[in-house]
Amino acid sequence: MIVLPYDLDLPDHDSVLGQAIPFDRARWIAALPDAAWWPTELDSCPLVGKWPRVDRRTVFSIARKVDTVEGRRHLLVAALVWGTGTKAQSVHRRAQIFVHSPAAGIDARLGAAIEALRERGVAEAYWAFNNDQHIPHLGAAFFTKVLYFAGDASLAGPYRPVILDSVVSRALKEQGTVEADWPENGWTTDQYRQYLAGVHDCAQKRGVLPDQVEAALFANGKQSF
Repeated sequence: MIVLPYDLDLPDHDSVLGQAIPFDRARWIAALPDAAWWPTELDSCPLVGKWPRVDRRTVFSIARKVDTVEGRRHLLVAALVWGTGTKAQSVHRRAQIFVHSPAAGIDARLGAAIEALRERGVAEAYWAFNNDQHIPHLGAAFFTKVLYFAGDASLAGPYRPVILDSVVSRALKEQGTVEADWPENGWTTDQYRQYLAGVHDCAQKRGVLPDQVEAALFANGKQSF
């Protein structure tokens, strides 16, 4: 288990849910297989300057429909939008998911991974996305976002999903809580399980929710960019 520092500066949960990212609707619509993949909830996001912004709370509301094929498509797109920003190159990179896999293949693998999450727990769902249910060009930094937003109190196992990306990984390394060779991407299932255990242990000791710990790690990692 990864042991996180007790003095980690944790945000309140409302701030976590309110973390909002700008997005370019037109660029995303053009990148999707068809317009039906676009969650209409994103059209109600507030405009801040040039761009609308989507927060975690909105993506969670979209994830409530995850029991349907359309709902899983919308969750995938919403998680990608929230995690990407407005840069054309970043959107293009994420859109390779739809270029290199047919819709039916994405649907099948998303469905199987979400089923693993519900029935066997977070680590098994991570393994599925990383192995037999892998969607080309959907790496762990983004499929852990899908799992995070799909997570609720009905999941099997002791842990709720938590996002792990290169920013969080950098924070873990800089705090000396992982070995020097800990990767910034491409984590094994065992490494993700260690991270889950450490985040949940810290959250329990501090009396907060796991995503507050993840958000604190992300904030620390961003300071290094």
